Amino acid sequence: MDYLIKRISYLQGLADGYEIDTSTNEGKILIELIDILAETIDEMKERSEDLEDYIDIIEEDLSDLEDYVYDDDDDMDFDLYDDDFDFDDIEFDDEEEIED
Repeated sequence: MDYLIKRISYLQGLADGYEIDTSTNEGKILIELIDILAETIDEMKERSEDLEDYIDIIEEDLSDLEDYVYDDDDDMDFDLYDDDFDFDDIEFDDEEEIED
């Protein structure tokens, strides 16, 4: 984004330095295009900053929610990842068949 801002500023400087004649149709178009580009880049920068602020707020809210939801792990009576569980200890009755 900063690169674009520098390029637009450079174009504005060139337009001022070359003293583009704004009384001609071409001069009016060039100056107007440069102004539109500058305004568009400024608006994009502002929106980008707003989005960054909004993302920061969402991250904070998500962090608060995670703390609320996951901080009660000490109160849980079971372990979701029980390493002592062994599937070999389960007995399956091979005689039972599933009937259609």
